[in-house]
Amino acid sequence: MQSRWSEAEAQEFVTRYAPKGVNADLAVRTYTTRLLGSDPRMVLHGGGNTSVKTIVKDQLGEDVEVICIKGSGWDMGVIEPAGLPAVRLAPLRKLRALDKLSDEDMVNFQRINLLDSTSPNPSVETLLHAFLPHKFIDHVHSTAVLALTDQPDNKALVEEVYGDRVAYVPYTIPGFALAKSVADVFDKNPKVEGLVLLQHGIFTVGDSAEQAYSRMIEFVTMAEERLTRQRKPLAKAALPAKLASVPEIAPILRGAVALEKNAYAGTAKRQILDFRTNEQILAYVNGAELSRYSQKGVVTPDHTIRTKNWPMIVPAPEAGKLGEWAGEVRAAVDVFVARYHDYFARNNDKSPVKKKELDPLPRVILVPGVGMFGLGATAKDAAIAADIAENAIAVISDAEAIGEYSCISEYDMFEVEYWSLEQAKLGKSNEKALSRQVAVITGGGSGIGAATAKAMAGQGAEVAILDRDLDAAKAAAKKIGGKALAVQCDVTDPASIKAAFDRVVSTFGGVDIVVSNAGAAWQGTIGTVDDETLRKSFELNFWAHQNVAQNAVRIMQAQGTFGSLLFNTSKQAVNPGKDFGPYGLPKAATLFLVKQYALDHGKDGIRSNAVNADRIRTGLLTDEMVASRSKARGLSEADYMAGNLLKREVTAEDVADAFVYLATASKTTAAVVTVDGGNIEASLR
Repeated sequence: MQSRWSEAEAQEFVTRYAPKGVNADLAVRTYTTRLLGSDPRMVLHGGGNTSVKTIVKDQLGEDVEVICIKGSGWDMGVIEPAGLPAVRLAPLRKLRALDKLSDEDMVNFQRINLLDSTSPNPSVETLLHAFLPHKFIDHVHSTAVLALTDQPDNKALVEEVYGDRVAYVPYTIPGFALAKSVADVFDKNPKVEGLVLLQHGIFTVGDSAEQAYSRMIEFVTMAEERLTRQRKPLAKAALPAKLASVPEIAPILRGAVALEKNAYAGTAKRQILDFRTNEQILAYVNGAELSRYSQKGVVTPDHTIRTKNWPMIVPAPEAGKLGEWAGEVRAAVDVFVARYHDYFARNNDKSPVKKKELDPLPRVILVPGVGMFGLGATAKDAAIAADIAENAIAVISDAEAIGEYSCISEYDMFEVEYWSLEQAKLGKSNEKALSRQVAVITGGGSGIGAATAKAMAGQGAEVAILDRDLDAAKAAAKKIGGKALAVQCDVTDPASIKAAFDRVVSTFGGVDIVVSNAGAAWQGTIGTVDDETLRKSFELNFWAHQNVAQNAVRIMQAQGTFGSLLFNTSKQAVNPGKDFGPYGLPKAATLFLVKQYALDHGKDGIRSNAVNADRIRTGLLTDEMVASRSKARGLSEADYMAGNLLKREVTAEDVADAFVYLATASKTTAAVVTVDGGNIEASLR
């Protein structure tokens, strides 16, 4: 572990924040907090905290001694001074005289002593920091330190590494009891430079930010060096000669771990998947004793709210035998759920405060020979679960290399998992209409496709934008916050389509909504148009839709959680325009294709619907074409574009809204929604 302290950078933070009324103590505290928080070997997703005791002025202009400590919801890697709310220190220290204090009273007392009532809740370990006398305190969940403390003989092992430079604190759930325990331990060891909380993490202290940070780097390095000695490799298990690929297995896994499936309503509460693999992950999941060391529990209590206390293990997927493997996956889910129900009932009986059971589905899946998946309600949540699972793999691998992995008791894990202060970290929010769904939009780099991608992302979907022009797809993704996946895809090339869908599945785990939108308009009098023009139009305006839909169906069937096929047809399909036969004919065939998919795959719960649009400014109807057609008809551009019953121009966003509606209409299939402002000739019976 290398120190990244820079006196120049520390001073730059002081200079940067001084005009905002931030004193030097808090500015440099922000700096070293970022140094720690930006290293995943130290801190992951809300774990860890830092503090500084300093003097600030209150609204009366009087000097007040406060502790500035990481607030709930802030990421240490990008923290700002506002993420270290100031709490009056003297009242906090008086709490040590109490024999007990409930979590609710602790949180309330901390809030009423904030200098700014709009600040986030101070860390649940605020009292621990407050009860210690040191000016700067750092706390992290170092993977190296955890590998030492997650051992049956952890205290002896840690003493071997650190001697009397640190004090040792037995595991206690964070909060008032832990704060008092740490303070009592320090009182008996007042000269220590840090504290190791067994099976939890490490604290370092200092008179300056640099001193506390430097001690942390030194202590973590000492742990890393110990882990290099007397190591033994994990024994390997036997694997099939040929394994199935991630795009083949991910939809099966995703369907099996859906939280809810309602065949009558045609809805499912799915999870998004995040796949990870590397040399260390493979060594771990391929271990002969995977079922022992991976099932013991979390490496530090903070992880349980994101990953549950153990991952689900499935058999290695042998190529060519996925039907049999799918049954084994469903069986593994049943075993996991039954185990979770038993775990909850057993520990809830012991708990003084009865809890309401959370969903029993896994948040991490281990696949021998392949890697592991993180699961969550969103791609972000799935990535967090995967990050934490990778961290756990690193810790457990190191722990097993020098001894045997051991963690806190099952009851302690239960108490943290169902601890209200931990669950509060996840936040509560109403899910949007397309949350937990993966939407694929072809021709998504511009026009209707880009508008639809934006609209579906706005309704909570994870979006994949497919376009022949990768730069256009990336630009469209950037416009919706950069969260969408941009994929180059030529929809006239079946191999390109399959590769694009495999990429989507490898990224998100599956596909739920497909908007087959890509198209182009060829013109020509039907009696004289050449075959090449007509065939090109059919390749893009019919065959591309068929190939896109087939790839969607293969994934949706593997998932078994229903799905929605959406096609961009055209008024040309029902109301042909003069000299537009090369465009209208394949569009008419696509309109029939919509109904055929509805007919053939309704049994799979897959809905098939279309949107008919007209006169939308896109790559098909350019500004130049609008000007030309308007002039030819002796109309203004505005009158031409509003040439419908409502006398209103229809936009790409209007079409996107129709696609969103159809994606949510769980009992609608074989429907065609017309979005053209009113054109009687193009209306359907």
